[in-house]
Amino acid sequence: MKLSKLTDRAARIGLPALFAAGAVAAGAPAVASASVSSNWAGYVALPATAAHFSSVSGTWREPTATCTAGRESSSAVWAGLGGYNERSPALEQIGTDADCSRAGTPSYSAWYELIPAGPVNLRIVIHPGDEVTASATVRAHDATLAIRDLTTGAHFQVTRRVAAVDVSSAEWIVEAPSLCTASDDCSTLALTDFGSVAFSAATATAAGHTGPVADPAWSSDLIELHQEGAAVPLARSRRRGPLEHQLLTAVPSPLTQASGAFTVSWQEQPLAQEQPQGTTLPGFGGGPP
Repeated sequence: MKLSKLTDRAARIGLPALFAAGAVAAGAPAVASASVSSNWAGYVALPATAAHFSSVSGTWREPTATCTAGRESSSAVWAGLGGYNERSPALEQIGTDADCSRAGTPSYSAWYELIPAGPVNLRIVIHPGDEVTASATVRAHDATLAIRDLTTGAHFQVTRRVAAVDVSSAEWIVEAPSLCTASDDCSTLALTDFGSVAFSAATATAAGHTGPVADPAWSSDLIELHQEGAAVPLARSRRRGPLEHQLLTAVPSPLTQASGAFTVSWQEQPLAQEQPQGTTLPGFGGGPP
């Protein structure tokens, strides 16, 4: 994915190493697998045949960032094509951010990224609660990225010719972005408390067929984000004493099959025991955790 903390705002993040997750709720549309990641939460669609995706789109409500002074954090919501495979050479994505500064001030923005190029920030003002719709379309080596704030009417669209594309997967993701140095050394940032993000009209097109995330024409991978948070005192009223680590999670709800709707929810809980931690794939500049 993207992030913007250095002068060139360059960060390139792919799907982390995955671990088995819990079972999907009874009655929910079937998914091919359920996984745990260190930086992605949401759904990935994979074509059931040799067909490739040509487009992806989704709509969401820009979340409200709950910020705490002294705790810098970031979150991104996006729709995109590609990047699921560790060796993927490309990822076409567009979305929004809800971030917190170290002073505890929230900020919101829109962006697109065509990996391996860096992210591009858009001159669109995004407010928490705005309804945003975005799409990524690839034809040969032309990638078209579009985003519209349905609440304000602000919109952006661009078509870029790119050397490499990846259309082997479609994604609807909430992400903990990463901070990268000029030497391409990246580390995942703390995930912003975004509350929840409700996706709707999450659809993809492959071989001329358009359908929701849970369409039987492809399989879906449910991904939970697990991230160890900052340590806090066990008794918050005492300055001394043992520390308790927190587990930050972003968990997608079961899919609404017909409409391609789901919600990703942020939670923080005590880390009672060692949890399996995903790692960002080195193929996208993330390196080991």
